[in-house]
Amino acid sequence: MKQISKPLLLLAIAAALSSPVAAKEARHANPSVAVAPQYDTTHVYVAPEDVDKFVASFLATFGGKSTKQVVATVTPTPSSTTSQLLQTPVGTVSLFGFKTPIPYPFGAERNGYLVSDIDVAIRQARAAGASVIVSTFPDPIGRDAVVQWPGGVNMQLYWHTTKPDYAAFTSVPENRVYVAADRAEAFVRSFVKFSHGRVVFDSSVASGAEVGKPDAKIKRIRIESAFGKMTVFVTDGHLPYPYGHETTGYEVADLDATMAKAKEAGVTVLVPPYSFEDRKAAMLQFPGGYVAEIHAAAQRHAAAAE
Repeated sequence: MKQISKPLLLLAIAAALSSPVAAKEARHANPSVAVAPQYDTTHVYVAPEDVDKFVASFLATFGGKSTKQVVATVTPTPSSTTSQLLQTPVGTVSLFGFKTPIPYPFGAERNGYLVSDIDVAIRQARAAGASVIVSTFPDPIGRDAVVQWPGGVNMQLYWHTTKPDYAAFTSVPENRVYVAADRAEAFVRSFVKFSHGRVVFDSSVASGAEVGKPDAKIKRIRIESAFGKMTVFVTDGHLPYPYGHETTGYEVADLDATMAKAKEAGVTVLVPPYSFEDRKAAMLQFPGGYVAEIHAAAQRHAAAAE
């Protein structure tokens, strides 16, 4: 029997794995655990005395509603916090007002992603290169874990005993992730693999105005998946305040109108509206210290101004 040379054998295997049938089988073996963007919640921690002020200002700025506030233990070790969900058309916040010291490493996770199966999600996160820094634990309504991606990006994964049903966003918010150049490639590769997402924009000469450096060019990567949107900023860490403190960017239809509502609600404007490339944006600080970016697409903002 004629033997096939090693290079030809490897080529044949690669061709087989890259076929549509093989790709479909791989997807079935490694199914997406994402549910939908409206189940991505930004985690916000404020002092108990600031909870009500934050709720009032956030909802006045973006609209929406809050679930009933409860007091619960949401960590695997003893603690106590107020907890509620702020649901707006442009993003959701999981709000915590801890009455006790916050157990490590909670407070450092940027957001929570709902997954269809927490055990599968953990296996896939590990396989994609994440570290599980808080092993799976029960909470009052399901199970949770905290993972860390290359570059030190912490996220919570959660699963509900009773499947939630939230309305889709009017506009999907973006997770704004800052990573060092040393770990950017590893972060993007790992998160894209886990999320079954795709890079929709990758530029090394994007406008530095988006991170407070209008005279510079930066590397910016935009990722989209069933979890939602993500913008990755690859920087040298030479960032003016408050850039890097925000974890979420909210897209609104009319930036000026939203800014007016925010100011009326007692929100501090850290960076006034500025324009670059395809959007107009500003940076806000809500009562309790939460920093957020808000933006409008350039064409939508122009239309609203007419």
